[in-house]
Amino acid sequence: MTLIHLLFIAGVLHLGLLVASALTPQVLRWRTELRQLSALSRHVIWVHGGFIVITILGFGTISLFNARSLAGGGGLARSVCAFVSLFWLCRLMVQFYLFDARPYLRGLMLKAGYHGLTVAFTFFVIVYGWAALWPLQSGQ
Repeated sequence: MTLIHLLFIAGVLHLGLLVASALTPQVLRWRTELRQLSALSRHVIWVHGGFIVITILGFGTISLFNARSLAGGGGLARSVCAFVSLFWLCRLMVQFYLFDARPYLRGLMLKAGYHGLTVAFTFFVIVYGWAALWPLQSGQ
């Protein structure tokens, strides 16, 4: 499997993450929990969530349609891959050191999904980091 294939798979996984994003408000009971906040604070949370969805959608579509270019090692490709890798590394650190999801991991599906996210975030850090640091040479 080549770096191009791994980047394409990463694109598919990004789009799959949108399923988890769609479930987050329900699992975390945002409609109930956020009622305690001011309207502005509620809107900020929803808007930030929306921008994260757009970002993940962007990472996915860029990777699906430009995997070969991302793997090719041009300056822009390396910068994009470094950014995506750093983005997911930060998210992974939040997963390990800030979020305590245990109270919400009721049931096998939620536990599997949570740990699946951890695996996906790790995959993104590795694949995009590889593309940023050791891209393919021309003609590969």
